[in-house]
Amino acid sequence: MLVLGGVLLAASALLISFAFRDAIVFFFSPTELIAEQRRPDQLLRVGGLVVEGSLVRGESETATFQITDGNGIVDVSFKGVLPDLFAEGQGVVAEGYLRAGAFEATEVLAKHDENYIPREVVDALKEQGQWQGDDTPAEAGTSGDPYGG
Repeated sequence: MLVLGGVLLAASALLISFAFRDAIVFFFSPTELIAEQRRPDQLLRVGGLVVEGSLVRGESETATFQITDGNGIVDVSFKGVLPDLFAEGQGVVAEGYLRAGAFEATEVLAKHDENYIPREVVDALKEQGQWQGDDTPAEAGTSGDPYGG
């Protein structure tokens, strides 16, 4: 009975891990993304600072820009409306796919106030020696606004 229970438990854990495999989105800094080869169908997040002078707005709500962590630079293309707070030199996280050496973003997330940068971006910038802020960036939802703003 114990062996059967163990087998069923292991089988259910395996099924759950396969179900969540496609739902997991990995975060990378530009340097990490360049260094590691990823499948073109794998959903990823890349974060860093938007390179000054790199934003080019095209037709039909398309934009291209670059993200850096101070060491590596990733070219990003995005079709859609950029967030109102999106700006060059500011923190950003792009979610999408790495295809043919360029990152095709399906979603772009910008900081929501002057104190917020996603923790993953802060950690990546600190790791690269590029972090210039204090050691305690504000987290989303700590401004007193019940809606996280």
